[in-house]
Amino acid sequence: MHRFLTLALLGTAPIALAGCGKIDRAADVAAGFVSHQLCSATFVSQLEPETFYREAIAPSLAPVGFLASHHVDRNRSEVTASFAGLGEARAVYRGPLGCLVVHEPLPTTPVSTPAPAPSLLPAIAGPAMVEPADPAVKAALDRAFEETPNSPHRQTKAIVVMHDGRVIAERYAPGYGVDTPVIGWSATKSVTNAFIGILARQGRVSLTGPAPIAAWDNPKDPRHAITVDNLLRMNSGLDIGQSLTASASDAFDPTTQMVFRERDMAAFAERAPLKVAPGTQWTYTNGNTLLLSRIVRDKAGGDANAVLAFAHRELFDKLGMQHVTLEFDAVGTPIGSSHMLASARDWARFGLLYLNDGVVGGQRLLPEGWVDYSAAPTPGSERYGYAAGFWTNRGDSDGARYRVKAGLPADSFMARGAYGQYVIIIPSQRLVVARFGMAFTPRDDMDAVARLVADIIAAIR
Repeated sequence: MHRFLTLALLGTAPIALAGCGKIDRAADVAAGFVSHQLCSATFVSQLEPETFYREAIAPSLAPVGFLASHHVDRNRSEVTASFAGLGEARAVYRGPLGCLVVHEPLPTTPVSTPAPAPSLLPAIAGPAMVEPADPAVKAALDRAFEETPNSPHRQTKAIVVMHDGRVIAERYAPGYGVDTPVIGWSATKSVTNAFIGILARQGRVSLTGPAPIAAWDNPKDPRHAITVDNLLRMNSGLDIGQSLTASASDAFDPTTQMVFRERDMAAFAERAPLKVAPGTQWTYTNGNTLLLSRIVRDKAGGDANAVLAFAHRELFDKLGMQHVTLEFDAVGTPIGSSHMLASARDWARFGLLYLNDGVVGGQRLLPEGWVDYSAAPTPGSERYGYAAGFWTNRGDSDGARYRVKAGLPADSFMARGAYGQYVIIIPSQRLVVARFGMAFTPRDDMDAVARLVADIIAAIR
């Protein structure tokens, strides 16, 4: 999950802290966060910006939101933001590449979405929203959309339930529909897993051996020992912060600076030194996935156009994902840690690929055994239950036990993002449940989402 820090340090004495390097960087990150997320919501998702700001951004800035300001310029397709008079940012909409916080020079190479290829996946639903035929499933959706009476709110925006390859129920909040792209936050990491899996099937990437990162080519560099498997499993050993919770010792986590302040995000990550030997410690950090994203970029052809062509040709088009925007940094690397937007149906289509062992329409996209590898627990993550780009209920972890007790089956695994983004894959039930929203409830509304899944399983049985 990617989580933005509230920068509570700024709430104490912002004027007195002006000029402090950490505070200046934190203010830049805050402004970058506001401008980027509001730009994506306005120009990619086509949401009403002030409503989105109130629901999705303002709670992240509390209690210092009064220090932030923003302006949406529809004529220029950009959003500007400032924070505490210390940080300013401008995010621009770039069509197929989504939004970008501008760091001069702005890329000028024309980019266009490749012409879509025919889908290998049979239709999962008609064009209209699928109303549940089963009263028990309808009641489950009713409960999932119930709002908490007081803050924090769960703000469920989209739910799609697929059973045996077909949508059996879905629902959307006002302003959202079957075609509305919604941000996945760290559910995007699971898409990066798929890109790496495709490259592995093609023989262009290996899980073992040194990761193909030029900056670490020297065998004397201790980072030369980091593998692609280490990056997928979040045990690279790099000293680049952590992306689960805010650090108490700094105003923001380094990986948040990487995503909202850096022009070349992977270059920021590859400069990080080793903290511990690769494979010896689990630390969830966006930097690992940005390095995987750089590998995807390099293997796909080295620029954003090549990555877009690869992503659509090898994954999106084959799954029939027609409403998807993968956002990029200024040097053409996909922000594969956190910034893909797709309709809830498209996210469910993605989950179906993993439900079907990496095969779609009789064609294998992921290597044989890749899905089980991706869902296999990573040693050291026992508190949370993490696998390789997915969260998992397999194995013996505190996180898995909690989720199973809450209602998610023991064989399930999930793409999961901050604020309640879920694509839950349950092979034993032939079920995919996609839920998206802006939840600020504890555990990203995991309890309510697990109850939704348990209710649906009870109904289809």
